[in-house]
Amino acid sequence: MKKILILFLLFFLNCNFSIAEENNQIIKLNSLFSKLSKNEDIQYGDLLEKEIWAIWNKHPDNVKLTDKLELGTKLMYQGRYDYALKVFTNVINSDAGWAEAWNKRATLLFFMKDYQKSLKDIDKVLKLEPRHFGALSGRAQIYIELELYQEALSDLKKAKKIHPMIRGNKLIEKIENIVNGQTV
Repeated sequence: MKKILILFLLFFLNCNFSIAEENNQIIKLNSLFSKLSKNEDIQYGDLLEKEIWAIWNKHPDNVKLTDKLELGTKLMYQGRYDYALKVFTNVINSDAGWAEAWNKRATLLFFMKDYQKSLKDIDKVLKLEPRHFGALSGRAQIYIELELYQEALSDLKKAKKIHPMIRGNKLIEKIENIVNGQTV
């Protein structure tokens, strides 16, 4: 009985630590997004963006999933797409609530030119993290590839509201010109 009580207590403490870590991430992200939305300095915006990506890329309570995401990312940038796809899918199967796992797989699918599957994964990302400026920018890139310029423009403007100094801002005027029938 004593062993069961100790195991239950350890489980309970571990769960509380995981919840506390996730809450800390949420609080930190909220603070960073608040600063980001008011920012007008490119360098400071880049710094805030890096801090946000660092949080997104770290699983709140599972180091092994963080390590797998890093492995998948390395494989993706090495061009080992099939293996990266298996890794990202495994991470998603382990925790379908981690937005960045979906985002990484969406990025990989974009590289593989599987735009429809990438768009589905981006939808998952944005349901889990509506402020994900990377997913919005990625979806805009897909829409540009598919010549859905109005949709691309909409996503670029949404990303700009979240991250006023985002690098994709320079595309907005070009896409507006295309939508309005002007030459670029």
